[in-house]
Amino acid sequence: MVKKSPFAPIPIPSCNVLSFLFPPDSPLHSSTKPIWIDAADPSVHLSTGAALGWIKRLGSGLENLRDPTTGDQVVKRGEVVLIFSPNQIFVPVAYLGIVGSGRIFSGINPAYSVNEAVYQMNNTEAKVILVHPSLLETAVAAATEAGIPTERLFQFSETEVATRKGVRDWRALLASPEASRNYRWLELSETESANTVATINYSSGTTGLPKGQYGPEGPLQHRWIGFLPLYHAYGQMMTILHAVRNQVPIYLMKKFVFEDYLRVIQDYKITYLHVAPPVMVMLSKRPETAKYDLSSVVEISCGAAPLSRELQNEVAKKYGVSVKQGWGMTEVTTGAIHVPGGVDDKTGSVGVLDPNCECKLLDDNGNEVPEGEPGELYVRSPNVSIRYWKNEAATRETMLPDGWLRSGDIAICRGDWFWIVDRKKASKKRPLLPVNYQTNARSQELIKVNALQVAPAELEAALLENDDIADAAVVGLKMNDEEFPRAYVVLKESAKQRKNPLTPEQIQEWIKPRVAKHKWLTGGVALIDEVPKLPSGKIVRKVMKEWAARDAARLQGISRAKL
Repeated sequence: MVKKSPFAPIPIPSCNVLSFLFPPDSPLHSSTKPIWIDAADPSVHLSTGAALGWIKRLGSGLENLRDPTTGDQVVKRGEVVLIFSPNQIFVPVAYLGIVGSGRIFSGINPAYSVNEAVYQMNNTEAKVILVHPSLLETAVAAATEAGIPTERLFQFSETEVATRKGVRDWRALLASPEASRNYRWLELSETESANTVATINYSSGTTGLPKGQYGPEGPLQHRWIGFLPLYHAYGQMMTILHAVRNQVPIYLMKKFVFEDYLRVIQDYKITYLHVAPPVMVMLSKRPETAKYDLSSVVEISCGAAPLSRELQNEVAKKYGVSVKQGWGMTEVTTGAIHVPGGVDDKTGSVGVLDPNCECKLLDDNGNEVPEGEPGELYVRSPNVSIRYWKNEAATRETMLPDGWLRSGDIAICRGDWFWIVDRKKASKKRPLLPVNYQTNARSQELIKVNALQVAPAELEAALLENDDIADAAVVGLKMNDEEFPRAYVVLKESAKQRKNPLTPEQIQEWIKPRVAKHKWLTGGVALIDEVPKLPSGKIVRKVMKEWAARDAARLQGISRAKL
């Protein structure tokens, strides 16, 4: 039986995102209330009124950017502008200016190496890149390899900077305040609204952000902290769209440092936290929490990966707050199931279906499962993405013709409530479309590190570039509610015979400059004689998981023995 949301359907706006956020009669056009605030220096901030001026200047600037040789428009509507930046107050401006002008926003993880940045530049066919000055060397090297001219890169930060490596400040791209004053963004018909691409996102979650409306109620004025990366759909939804719509001040952190995070909560009396499970582990276990007053927090929303009921309730009890979970994917624009406001769930449930959403749970043969039995979660709703970017095969397999999305997650249902119990191995997918053009696999093989996905095949390919390594398999090592990439490596015979053969520690160091930090082999390296494989040559992932579980138990035992 198809499950329906217990909530009444709500109307879905069919318009440009700027028309939705800034309707003609809205006070947000001239509001001076700070919304995006630099957590390190709160004197650096933007209101929606100030941001709208920048948004118009960027939209007009993109519209009028011309190739100096041919005079052709550099970035047309429906083409990509890449953002390569840590969190900062102008990323929301870039997002809304790009999307509102009919272009496509895509954010690069600021931890990416040159090779990883090149892939995203090529895959999106980016026309313009806004890069933070701290990442300029990586961006220039990647753009050179991707064949993107230097004049299409712009340094992107809160303060104006001098030209470096031939890259100008992004203000050179913008229209003047006078010229942009009469700028009008593109209005969309209902059909255009449903089919226009807004973002290409390269990461997604297993249990995602609840989509409930969060805003001031009664005397409580909410304040949020924005450490979630703005190249990720979770961060975009909360830090940009919800913050504007609900006029919630959000203190942006350029990078996550736990003690800085605690200080921001204390100093600015943050009321509502949006986190992933690793932060919950820190809040539960780390001794630094005792040094800070976190009493302003009233609720924590946890998504992006599964959270155990035990950890949920431990944090709730420790801080006297309500902890709510939700389920989502980038494919459903971050959320389709959440625990409703006013409900204090202690069972580990991800909640009930959002308005306009429906789902069904099917077994491996496509049959519906009885209530209380596990089945793969299929979702249908207006917020399901259009398709995967440049991968029609994955689109056909996952985005079914009748509108159903195969999630790859295993859930059980009792009444209106859902619990995620496992992930199902799915075929490899790549890039996806919106409202939201997404790009990534959802597979049991994927490793979740701080809410980011790590593909074992990528690390295996990188390891095989080492001249001393004959074969390798990578798997997630799960310890203390966190997951760490662990490699099982076979050395070449010639390497084994050397006086000083390659050590596990050397392999861990060797991989670091070749991949982003969240892909480092923090779960360790084990030297083995042979990687277990099927006759087809595929790695037997089930065996690798068993090895990782065995090693996790051993490592935890060693840790306890030391204590």
